[in-house]
Amino acid sequence: MKNPLWKRLPKELAADLGKYLVIFLFMILSIGFVSGFLVAGKSMIATYDESFDKYNIENGNFEYKDEASSEAKRAIEDEGVKLYENYYYEKIVKKDGDESILRIFKNRTDVDKVCLMEGAFPAAEDEIAIDRMYAENNGIKVGEDLSVDGQTYKVSGFVALSDYSALFQNNNDTMFDSVLFGVAIVTDERFESFDKGLMHYSYAWIYDDEPEDEKAEKDVSDDLAKVISQYGEVEKFIPRYTNQAINFTGEDMGGDSIMVETLLYIIIVIMAFIFAITINNTIVKEAGTIGTLRASGYTRGELLAHYISLPILVTFVAAVIGNVLGYTVFKNVCVAMYYGSYSLTKYVTKWNAEAFVKTTVIPIVLMLVITAWMIYSKLRMSPLRFIRRDLSKSKRKKAVKLPHFRFFTRFRIRVILQNLPSYIVLFIGVTFAIVLLMFGMMMSPLLKHYQDETLDNMLADYQYVLKMPVETENKDAEKYLVTSLIYKTDIRDEEVMVYGISDDSKYSKVQPADGEMLISDGLRDKYKLKNGDTITLDKEYSSDSYKIKVSGVCTYPAALAVFMNEKTYREMFDVEEGYFSGYFSNEKLTDIDEKLIATVVTEEDLTKVSRQLDRSMGQMFYMFEVFALAMFMLMVYLLTKLIIERNTISISMVKILGYENKEINKLYLSATTWVMAVCVILGIILSQVAISGIYYVMMKEAISGWMTIYIAPYIYPAIFILAMAAYGIIAVFQVKRIKRIPMDEALKNVE
Repeated sequence: MKNPLWKRLPKELAADLGKYLVIFLFMILSIGFVSGFLVAGKSMIATYDESFDKYNIENGNFEYKDEASSEAKRAIEDEGVKLYENYYYEKIVKKDGDESILRIFKNRTDVDKVCLMEGAFPAAEDEIAIDRMYAENNGIKVGEDLSVDGQTYKVSGFVALSDYSALFQNNNDTMFDSVLFGVAIVTDERFESFDKGLMHYSYAWIYDDEPEDEKAEKDVSDDLAKVISQYGEVEKFIPRYTNQAINFTGEDMGGDSIMVETLLYIIIVIMAFIFAITINNTIVKEAGTIGTLRASGYTRGELLAHYISLPILVTFVAAVIGNVLGYTVFKNVCVAMYYGSYSLTKYVTKWNAEAFVKTTVIPIVLMLVITAWMIYSKLRMSPLRFIRRDLSKSKRKKAVKLPHFRFFTRFRIRVILQNLPSYIVLFIGVTFAIVLLMFGMMMSPLLKHYQDETLDNMLADYQYVLKMPVETENKDAEKYLVTSLIYKTDIRDEEVMVYGISDDSKYSKVQPADGEMLISDGLRDKYKLKNGDTITLDKEYSSDSYKIKVSGVCTYPAALAVFMNEKTYREMFDVEEGYFSGYFSNEKLTDIDEKLIATVVTEEDLTKVSRQLDRSMGQMFYMFEVFALAMFMLMVYLLTKLIIERNTISISMVKILGYENKEINKLYLSATTWVMAVCVILGIILSQVAISGIYYVMMKEAISGWMTIYIAPYIYPAIFILAMAAYGIIAVFQVKRIKRIPMDEALKNVE
């Protein structure tokens, strides 16, 4: 026999169409975006993984100061590897008054092959193909002329170099830079015409037998490094497992998916609680009918199935439509986000069942479990209690005694106490929305603050690192000592710069005394160091290690660093008098041969982290803000609507007693306004605590280096104003709802 209860569902849906429609649309957008993100992410990760074989990506690379001899190549290849010349030049590009660096290779056909994204490979000596993302960030078009070191090239096409999916200029950089650094290819003839004195002698290797895992790869690469160092002066040695230009993309894409999935499940749980509270309210209103049905032979299971059917149906339909949109519209949006952050090769969409399970099956199961659990406890009561409308769980229902406040105040407090479960869910939802809103609002000011702090504390406008000591006639230049060491942690090997500063330095604000070792505030914050702690720093490509005892902390946000005076530095590293590593200068040094300069650190180099994060994630920050506000307004609308519905009879009764709509608004909406203000204030406080913890974990695991958390002071009042303004908009609709409640509603339900 067909269950007649099913006939009620269309009427129940029509009676509460506004609520179901709002939840339905919100769930479609949430599930659609997550589905699209997972499909795009899975496709990108699969394309990334396949690229290692498809493009024959290197197992590692190293760079000699000079070209490797035939003897060196034979000795290295005897270690079980195949060597490939991967020489390159770094040249200055000038466009619209801005300068950037292009790392130029030949068109690679054997190892680290090139994927053509648009246009054509260079065919003439005056043609060049450049990285797609670098081109987009600098407004360069195919067919356009480009000035490279004073030479004019025609951009023949856009490419993606398989070993530069993330554009790291230096492997130890905290963040890649796709604005001021790019890669490109030219013809073999053009490459051979460049000045050999500026060539970087880089070699890629492929193992004859691939190591089984990263541990085995580390052991093999360590042995290989020893052989390589015997036959030349090693400038760089980068096994693939440490190569950020190759690995950063794959590691980052996987982490994003987990975050987005978690976000979806939190939303589903909150929606389930809203549904459950709404249904419990319906059960209270229909208590007499339920008691009659139970007495007539209907089981708890049948009633439970009836009451949870609409939430499950709404979730199912939203999931199906959301997945359709995810595989079509949102997939393309998410793919564009990935291509906006990384120099990925061409991808092919991978259809997978995992995304369907995560965005359809799991949300439905969550909705089913939470709503069934919260509703079944009500339905366990006897039919007689339903008929009597005695649905209180406690044996004696006694009102909380309140102080002798004014009548309106006591009434509002009663409203709050009667609707406490709804307000608790409201508080949880509001806090979650504020966490998202604060995260979205804080990131751009944080990056700007980090950039300003970095520039305010930079040692000099130009920081030259030399390949060998060479004198300059520039009076502005000041000699200094520096070395790069490695701090080995469970998460990663962290680069730490160790500076030896002259006692009378006019550039450094840090003036360590003899024997003092001051660490940067970023190193302290990231690894929770304090005065008196000792850390061990290792020399890369060497067995040498050094003990650093923390004497104090200094402000230097540009890098993880240790500062000591020149005397202490020379004693620690056994450096002879007269030797120096480079110059600090506020003027460009023009009398030093470029071939003798290893690196020049400028303002652009120090701000690449903030610049790249703002470039690649700026749109996502705004999406967080919009999504958080939308969720906030949804929560407030649904729960304030529910509170008014639960008090419909009371509102009708006070209208009979002669209260005007304005006074009723003061009684009911004012109570919710109080609660809302308290929820927002507490939400802001809890959000700051939550974000501090999340930010620390995220920054410690996600990137090298450190950016101290900073929440701009204006964000707190801005969130409060935004939240209360959003509530004000919702309150206008609820005022109209109160006006529409008729006086005869109370008379219909008199028993």
